Amino acid sequence: MNAAPVIEVDSIVTRFGMQTVHDGVSFSVPRGQIAAIIGGSGSGKSVLVREIIGLLRPAAGRVRVLGTDVWNASDEELSALRRRFGMLFQDGALFSSLTVAQNVATPLIEHAAVPPDLLGPLVRLRIALAGLPVEAATKMPSELSGGMRKRAAVARALALEPEVLFLDEPTSGLDPITARAFDRLLRFLCDDLSLTILVVTHDLDTLYELSTRVAVLAEQRVIISGPPKDVIAFTHPFVHEFFLGERGQRAMELLREYPFAV
Repeated sequence: MNAAPVIEVDSIVTRFGMQTVHDGVSFSVPRGQIAAIIGGSGSGKSVLVREIIGLLRPAAGRVRVLGTDVWNASDEELSALRRRFGMLFQDGALFSSLTVAQNVATPLIEHAAVPPDLLGPLVRLRIALAGLPVEAATKMPSELSGGMRKRAAVARALALEPEVLFLDEPTSGLDPITARAFDRLLRFLCDDLSLTILVVTHDLDTLYELSTRVAVLAEQRVIISGPPKDVIAFTHPFVHEFFLGERGQRAMELLREYPFAV
């Protein structure tokens, strides 16, 4: 718990025209932990992740990832940083005209000097790590189920052996059985590869099975960030409704089912 922060978000302000989405968002994620961002619709969860990884510039504030000041870094520094993290977008964002193997190979070709004779084995290893069958390598994204597309996107995100993994609604659109299998995959990858993970989710099962910390976005800021048990006990209307509304009984069951969350 005393590990140095891998992700540091300090006083982020986000505006779109006259609309303020974030007004002083701050939180951090220590190395080796799995942090979840939760919040209502329109609270800017996905926007915040894009600001953290350098895709969208905030109006004010500072972001540091793996010691690099994202919005004051040179192009060379930012390129080096992006080789150290992986990103799973909500829809997978696979290249529709490329096979799964070609999608996974793309980061290795663009960002790593991988000898041609090693490219195939490395791609097959990433595909296997993501829990996909061998035959999936030659399939197009359109030929895959939703769960398999998510796994293919994870394989691509792992291509460069990242230290940090960002996930935007990883179980969105998946049926419950597939979603829980995907959660188990992420837990295995985190434990096996010692990744630091930041996940945007509204799925309570995902939250409790994966997260050791939770940051709650509400009122244009992070109103609390800490272990799930501390967040649940926090007195705030959104927190109460999210954890203790109609799904409250399920939340308590999950806390008993996943004791590491408390």
